[in-house]
Amino acid sequence: MADPSTDYWLAPSEPPSFTPHNLTGTSPCVLLCDHASNRVPQRLKALGLPASELERHIAWDIGARGVALQLSQLLDAPLLMSGYSRLVIDCNRPLSSPGSITGTSDGTLIPANQELTAQERAERAAVFFHPYHDAIRALLDQRQAEGRPTVLVSVHSFTGQFGGKSRPWHVGLAYHRDRSVGPALIEALRRDPMLCVGDNEPYAVDDASDYAIPVHGERRELPCALVEIRQDLLAHESGQHLWAGRLAEALRTVLPNILTPSSSRIAS
Repeated sequence: MADPSTDYWLAPSEPPSFTPHNLTGTSPCVLLCDHASNRVPQRLKALGLPASELERHIAWDIGARGVALQLSQLLDAPLLMSGYSRLVIDCNRPLSSPGSITGTSDGTLIPANQELTAQERAERAAVFFHPYHDAIRALLDQRQAEGRPTVLVSVHSFTGQFGGKSRPWHVGLAYHRDRSVGPALIEALRRDPMLCVGDNEPYAVDDASDYAIPVHGERRELPCALVEIRQDLLAHESGQHLWAGRLAEALRTVLPNILTPSSSRIAS
C-alpha cells in the first residue's frame, strides 16, 4: 500500500520524489544530484512564489541535472537525483538545520515556508527527503554486499554572484574528513591553466550544513567529494556537456589512486 502521506502530497500525474538512473552501471563512481529539480508539488501552489523566483538558483542547482546525467552516461555510473525543489525541503541539509526548509533564500521570502508546524515539516521529510536518502542507502548497501568499490560524487552548481560579491571560480571541490577525492580532482582540473578551481570554495562540507557527503560518504568511510560548477557555465546544454566531459576525464585520471587502499585517507 502506498504511503498515505505521499498520496496526499503528490497527485497521480506528478513524478516521484526522486529519480534513479543507470543503477546497474559498472563504474566505481556513484553520482548524486541533491538539487536537480525546481519542481514544486501542486498542493503547495508554487510556495506562494512567482514563476521567475523558481527559475533562480534559490530553487535548484541550475544545470547540475544535465551534467549529472551526462556524467552518468560517460562513466557508466549509477545516479540518484532528487525530484523536487530545495525550497520544498533541501535534500542536502540535516533535518535539524535551519536551511532544511528555509523561510528566506538570498533575500526572497518563501511564503509557504513560514511558521510551519513540526507535523508539516515531518510530512515533507517523509515524502521528499527520506525516500531519496533511503534509495541512496539501499544502493550503497547493495554495492557493499557485492564487494564493489564505491567513490561517492555529489554534483552541484553555484551562482556566480552572491551577497553582492562575485565568485571567480569556474569549479570548486568541497570535502571534509575524506581527503582522497577532493584534492586529487583539484590537482587534475588545475592542469588546465585556464580554469580557476576552488579548494573548498565557494563552499566546504561540514556536518551542520551538509547531509549527503557526511552521512553516505564519510560515515561509511567511502572516498567522497562534492563538485560545484558555476551556473553561468551551465546555462546551455553545450556547457553541461563540456563540464561533464571535463569531470569524466578528471575522474578517470584519479580513480586508480583513489581506489588504492590507504590508512591515511580519512582525517580525524
